[in-house]
Amino acid sequence: MKISSIPAKGQLLVLLAICVSCGRLESVGKAPETSPIVNTNEHYAMMRTPIPKATEIVLPTDSASLWESGRSSLLGNQRAEQPGDIVTVVVEIDERAEISNSTSRGRSGSESMAIPSLLGIPQRINDALPEGASLDQAVSTNSSSSSSGDGSVRRNEKFSIRVAATVVDVLQNGVLSIQGSQEVKVNFELRELLVSGYVRPEDINRKNEVSYDRIASARISYGGRGQITDVQQPRYGQQIADIVLPF
Repeated sequence: MKISSIPAKGQLLVLLAICVSCGRLESVGKAPETSPIVNTNEHYAMMRTPIPKATEIVLPTDSASLWESGRSSLLGNQRAEQPGDIVTVVVEIDERAEISNSTSRGRSGSESMAIPSLLGIPQRINDALPEGASLDQAVSTNSSSSSSGDGSVRRNEKFSIRVAATVVDVLQNGVLSIQGSQEVKVNFELRELLVSGYVRPEDINRKNEVSYDRIASARISYGGRGQITDVQQPRYGQQIADIVLPF
């Protein structure tokens, strides 16, 4: 069957399917490539000229002394403080949340009205009414309603990783903007970890580490790409069908 024999709308769908599949066909039989580390925000931050520090009065020390000044000394400040410095981000998430709700409601009501006797008028009216009709039970209503609902939410997350991030910028208020990435490839599956956010210098401990709960606007992403990830994802057609179909 030629493409020219397909209606215009069908041709558009066929071309769209071909364009979408071409990008995926290029990776058939190949392991996913790792992202380059050159020309990234971390690379530019490390290539920047360090911020000049204020001149400090340095006392003369004995060349044989164990106590030396500077960041490379035993007791020097090892914390990240300027663009290009590296800080270790510790992510240890162990959270559990459980919510349960239950509601119920019920209501019933009944009304009835009868005119068995009123100066003999009901009896005369009953003779004129059709067979089976009577004013002895003129009006009778019954109603009842009930509703119930149950809901529960249960979540358990546990995540423990460590990743080195780079200080990419120092804001005017002294807060450090950090960004880090880590990629590990095993066979045909690539796992990638991305971390970014803002850190106060005083929240970095003596080991040059900062916990994830001290990072403002923290963005932590842990995922991957490869053959296993492709199998776990639904096909494009199925994703479109789930969005378009109302049922």
